[in-house]
Amino acid sequence: MRITFCGVRGSAPAPGRAFVRVGGHTSCVAVQHDREPVRLFLDGGSGLQAASGLVADPFDGTVLLGHLHWDHTHGLPFFAAGAAPGSRIRVLLPEQGADAERVLSRAFSPPHFPVTPAELGTGWSFASVGEGWFQAEGFRVLAREIPHKGGRTFGYRVISGDAAVAYLSDHDPAALGPGPDGFGARHEAALALVDGADVLVHDAQFRAAEFPAVGHLGHASIEYALALGREAGVGTVVLFHHAPTRTDDEIDRLRADYRQEEPAVVVAVEGAVLEVEPGGVRTVRGEPT
Repeated sequence: MRITFCGVRGSAPAPGRAFVRVGGHTSCVAVQHDREPVRLFLDGGSGLQAASGLVADPFDGTVLLGHLHWDHTHGLPFFAAGAAPGSRIRVLLPEQGADAERVLSRAFSPPHFPVTPAELGTGWSFASVGEGWFQAEGFRVLAREIPHKGGRTFGYRVISGDAAVAYLSDHDPAALGPGPDGFGARHEAALALVDGADVLVHDAQFRAAEFPAVGHLGHASIEYALALGREAGVGTVVLFHHAPTRTDDEIDRLRADYRQEEPAVVVAVEGAVLEVEPGGVRTVRGEPT
């Protein structure tokens, strides 16, 4: 299985010179079976806008949303391959107790936005998923609800053959208690998603030292991501969803600080491509730590 990081920021895009090397687009990860075409995206942040070059035109596939905050959805109307005649795009979102298209239209409709979901094109469809296992574009996917402020949020475990990727892009484990070290609870849903995964892509918006001042924003610490990865026997932890104010130079310091950690650590960079193998990753493009 191969994963490509199309957007690695959280909360808001980060334009400007200080963010060029790591990238300023928000959350979006392309997933593919070996060398097959990309048919699955995890989240549809502004990174989806930059992802059209990765996919066939027209696009035939699925965008699986972890939750509905702007930084995970605002790339949907700007996905050029999805606008091509003949495209088939299935957008899946966590069950909200209402029709999926109607839920999305709360953000995508006047006066907040000029285009409704129905106007994105005839090939677009919208549906909800609940907790449990399902199939998406030939991948086996486990969805579990995880704590994150401001709406129902899912983490996912995506499996292709013998390779497993856990994706917890926005995660507030401290909402369920401090856990054994004060970083947050190692709760059952997170452990089920992450257990023995080859790669864990995890919310790394803040350092532990930045808490409690940022605790109300609903995110995890880098230290929690590493502790969870160790406890669950993960091969590689990918630090993802970087704060929009964290500059390239600051992320370089993160890379240096966590270089010697176990399990192995990779800092997500826009455009990086990882080949997921049993036990960890091989970097195809982009720098590992």
